[in-house]
Parts: sequence; structure tokens; C-alpha cells
Amino acid sequence: CLFFFSVFNRKTGEPPLINGWIPYLGKALIFRKDAYKFLLDQQKKFGDIFTVHIAGRYITFIMDPFQYVYVIRNSKQLEFHEFANKMASKTFDYPALSKGKFPELKENLHRIYQYLQGKPLDIISDHMMKNLQDIFEWKCSQATDWETEKMYKFCCSVMFEASFVTLYGRVPAADGHKVISEIRDKFIKFDASFPYLAANIPIELLGATKKVRKELIHHFLLQNMTKWLGGSKVVQARQDIFEKYELLGDYDKAAHHFAFLWASVGNTIPATFWAMYYLLRHPEALAAVRDEIDHLLQSTGQKRGPTYNIHLTREQLDNLVYLESALNESLRMCSSSMNIRISQEDFVLKLEGNQEVVLRKGDWIALYPQILHMDPEVYEDPKEYKFDRYIENGKKKTAFYKAGRKLKYFLMPFGSGISMCPGRFLAMNEMKMFLFILLSHFDVELAENKSVRLDNSRMGLGILLPDVDIAFRYKLRS
Repeated sequence: CLFFFSVFNRKTGEPPLINGWIPYLGKALIFRKDAYKFLLDQQKKFGDIFTVHIAGRYITFIMDPFQYVYVIRNSKQLEFHEFANKMASKTFDYPALSKGKFPELKENLHRIYQYLQGKPLDIISDHMMKNLQDIFEWKCSQATDWETEKMYKFCCSVMFEASFVTLYGRVPAADGHKVISEIRDKFIKFDASFPYLAANIPIELLGATKKVRKELIHHFLLQNMTKWLGGSKVVQARQDIFEKYELLGDYDKAAHHFAFLWASVGNTIPATFWAMYYLLRHPEALAAVRDEIDHLLQSTGQKRGPTYNIHLTREQLDNLVYLESALNESLRMCSSSMNIRISQEDFVLKLEGNQEVVLRKGDWIALYPQILHMDPEVYEDPKEYKFDRYIENGKKKTAFYKAGRKLKYFLMPFGSGISMCPGRFLAMNEMKMFLFILLSHFDVELAENKSVRLDNSRMGLGILLPDVDIAFRYKLRS
């Protein structure tokens, strides 16, 4: 019935419908297998606007990047937060942020992101830098000869602990590193099930995931968090807001804190891995970034090595153009986010060139920036890693073109408009600082000659994970 209703009840102005023959699933299986290829194939057949039936949802894809602005600016009719809140509530096990039960909670939490911008960002970045250096010193100061580790595991270990300590504080126990490692191991188990939870698969069908999630949430109960020392203002502000809502139980508050931790590291860890992996795979890129780092240290009179405390201002980080370009290039190649909006009413979306899309209340609109990121018209040889792609005449390159026209949006790893990640500035700083410390302190090289590919199981959800881990080795620079 759903098939015939949707096919034969199309309104004038609605895009072509790609339905599939499997009831409910539609094109879900082929989309999940390789969304990038599937969408390109449909674009060739149906043009830049079409609707796909995916697991009970009818999603209209806008493929032309020049049309993105018309979707992004219609934030009143095309909403994101309600969809995101429902998904997060179910995934992280806290009650939906309904206005009746928790008036203005969503707005109050959103305002807290001011702590991740401007001067507050400088403070939290300084703490992150110090914590990263402490962890590198603890982990690597004895590496006078070559030490070999798995790269993803290494990035996960360092970035998880540095982020945890920076946001939530240091565990004062003698075995503080061990406690955080135990939380990290549980986090990894939960994170492996995240794509299924995001796809609305009941957690009861995902083995031990429900038990692991409950254990993780219990770490963030107030009686545990009060023991941690030196937490951030952003987390403290969230705690203060939660205390104002009597209907929000202790477990619910802890679940919110756990969700914030996932948002902080769930994509940053794999993004850090890819940035490091591509640098080590390309010696000329590694040399250019390292030279830039060494020059900054020399010009500011700072010494490199685990026993020296390096301080970087935001301006100094921003001026590392080769480091930022290399990081942006790896983000271009490994990000796969789907920017979703939901129509709040029946209305006509007006696009460039007198095009119109008729939308019904509840319809989904999606942008899929990976298509843009891999467009050979925008990026020459898009499958190749070019560390200096975002540099022009020694400065940051911000002008990219398609069909001779300048693009407003050309790199979108953090989403767009109202759905843009509020922690993107901190995430970029964290990854830059990780690479800065790694390359200033250590000689690093790959210890295995094998290719690492993108694992498509998280397609549409952010940064793709590697399909395998790879060994690398490091030792202190002389």
C-alpha cells in the first residue's frame, strides 16, 4: 500500500521518486553499502534533485552545491534540532527535551557553546595543549629507541584521555590513567554500535551494548564527577543548568554528560588518525609540516622535547597554513556527513534558476557533501591526497570553483548552518596540537606497507573509520 500510495499520489513539482521493491527498506541496503556511488548513479539518471525511499523515510537529495544555500538559509521551514534531539535521546538514553517537561533546556544547553568560542576557547585549548603534552611525556618519554604501536589505537588512547581530562577533569586516584583507559575501552564498545543505534535499531538487539551504555553513564553520576579535579567551565555550566530541572533525574543528567563526551571525541579520534596516516604516507607533506612547526618553535624561542612546555596562541595555530591545509585535505577525504533537514510545513522550496521543490510536512531534505568533496570539477584528482590543496601563494586558499563559478560551500566536514558542529573550533585546535606535539617531539614512520581504506559502515554519520589498523613506529628526535 505504501508503495502504490507514494508512486501514484505524487504532487506536481515533487522530485522523481526512487522507491525500491523491498517493502519498508526501499533502497536502504544499497544505500548503506555505498551511498556515494548510489547517489552519483541516481544523479546521472534523474538530475540534481530526487527523492529516495530509505527504511520508511522519503529523503529528497539536493546534489547541486550551488543550491545548498537555499536549503541552509530556510532554517525556519527546514528544521534540524528536533530530529537530532530525538536521535540523541534514544541513542544516549536520556528523556527527550520536550518544552513542556523541560522548558528552555534545549536553548540553555545551546547557549553554553559560547564556552567553545573566543577567549573561553583559548582557555580550554591551553588546557588541552598542556594535557596532551603530559600524556605524550608519560606515554613516550622513554622512547629513546624505536617503539612500535598500532596507529588508530595510539590516536584513540592519547586523544580520548586528553579530551576527557580537559573537559571533565583529572581522576585523582593513583591509577588515574587506568580508570580512564577502562572508560575508553567501554566507550569503544559502545561506539561500535553507534551506527545501528543511529539507524533506529533497538538496543536490545545489539548484544551487550545496553549494559555497556549503562556502565558508561554511571561513570558520570554526580558522586563520581565531583571527585574529578580541574574540569572545564563548559561542563560545569552544563551541570549548573541540569540542577535547575527537578524532573531530570541523576541518571538522565549523567546520560547527557556521556552524550557530550561522545560528541567531543566520536569523530575527532578517527579524524586525527586520518590526518596522521596521510602525513606518514606522504614524506613531502610530513617534511613541509614539520619544517613549519620547527620554524615556529625557533621564531618564538621555544625548545622541543617532552621536558619542555610548549605554548601556542590561537593566532600561531591559525598561521600554520601547511598543517591546516594537510588537516583539511584529510577531512575532505574521510568525512561522510549527511546534512538533514525536516520540513515543518507544506511549502515550496525555491531554488536557483527558478526551480521549485514541493515539500510536504515531515519530508526530509538531505545534502551529502562527500559528493562535493570528491567532485573533479571542484578538486582536481579528488582521490589523491594533496597536502597543500588549501594553500595559494603561501596563504590559505578559500576560493574554489565549479563550472567557472565560485562556491560558497566547498569543504563541509562539520555540517552546515543550524546543524554545524558547535565544537568544530576546539576539534580543529585539538587535532593541530596533537600533530604539533607528535612531529616536534618524535621521528615517526609507518612500520607496515599496506593500504588502509575507509570503512563505509558510518556513511552519512561523520568521519569514516579505517577498515584496519596499521603499525607505526616513533622515537624521540635528537
